[in-house]
Amino acid sequence: MTGRRAVDLEVALWRAVAVYRALALAYAATLIAMNSGGYARPLGGWAVLAVMAAWTAWATFAFADPRRRGWPLLAADLAVAMGCLLATVWVESPEGIAAGRPTLPVSWVAAAVLSWAVRGGKRLGLTAAVALGVGDLLIHVLAGTAGGLGDRTFNGIVLLLMAGLVVGHVVKLARDAEARLARAVEMEAATRERERLARRIHDSVLQVLAMVKRRGGELGGEAAELGRLAGEQEAALRALIGVSPPAAETGHRGEQTDLRPLLTAHSAASVTVSTPATPVPLAAHAAHEIEAAVAAALDNVRRHGGDGVRAWVLVEDGDDEVTVSVRDDGPGIPEGRLERAAADGRLGVAQSIRGRVRDLGGTVAIVTAPGEGTEIEMTVPRAPDRRPRP
Repeated sequence: MTGRRAVDLEVALWRAVAVYRALALAYAATLIAMNSGGYARPLGGWAVLAVMAAWTAWATFAFADPRRRGWPLLAADLAVAMGCLLATVWVESPEGIAAGRPTLPVSWVAAAVLSWAVRGGKRLGLTAAVALGVGDLLIHVLAGTAGGLGDRTFNGIVLLLMAGLVVGHVVKLARDAEARLARAVEMEAATRERERLARRIHDSVLQVLAMVKRRGGELGGEAAELGRLAGEQEAALRALIGVSPPAAETGHRGEQTDLRPLLTAHSAASVTVSTPATPVPLAAHAAHEIEAAVAAALDNVRRHGGDGVRAWVLVEDGDDEVTVSVRDDGPGIPEGRLERAAADGRLGVAQSIRGRVRDLGGTVAIVTAPGEGTEIEMTVPRAPDRRPRP
């Protein structure tokens, strides 16, 4: 995707140069038609216009191919522009040159400056502009009218220099912005991928290590040493995934899955699952992510609620969104506990629940009070929005 954006930028830049070249050719043709009656060699003016038209067609075709945008084509472009510029001495009368009448190609020569600027930035753009500026001055020297240099000549040279400088600088800024955008996209993808892996690890490895640590401490002896080692590894792994982030998991998102059987599989003596009588279809990826978030919530109930705590899972199927709530009658979550857990690297709620729902474009609301239990309400759109919500 990054490479495609860079290609699109290059195509747009060279296409703009081609459009300018064609418009400038039309302007030069208009002026030649208007002034040909005063030329010393009127047919010469039309011959130069024919050369300009032929080169415009060829340059438009040649610069469209990235393989041809090298020094030979750039040098030829500048040489043709210089030749058409100096042909003014042969076609125009000395009186016309002294009077400040426009050169034959007029602003068409600036297309070469733009080509050099697009190819190599402001340095090459200024180089081409200086060369054509010297050509402007050389016209008066060859025509013997150097003493009659007017403001029009110097204005033309200044405009060429500005075109080379400004266009070259803007092209550099555009390419730098493209590179920064590509890096930002890559960093976002890496961040989201690490978050996804953190959720997976929390749901499996970290819980096993925590259990080994807890059981080892209860059993004592050699088991206590194993529990201590497991605790160290758990802490190290939590620290690692705490700075590691991630892109949304791919999968068969085009498929539809009924959410009900995924959640009813969690029914138990202490867990009641209530679902609608009709199917609750969701994208397969979204359905499995919701099921994993519900599993994480029920695991928190089992680990922190104590013996005899019951939980209820309720599914509400709306037209545009699906709401799943997990409620328990446990002791509730003490104030500040979730913040402290996230700071310590325990990412159960932060990643396994909030992170999953956020990646689906949904929201999570947690209502709890000491001694009153906890309710976690997860709402996701029926067509998941892949943009994370703040």
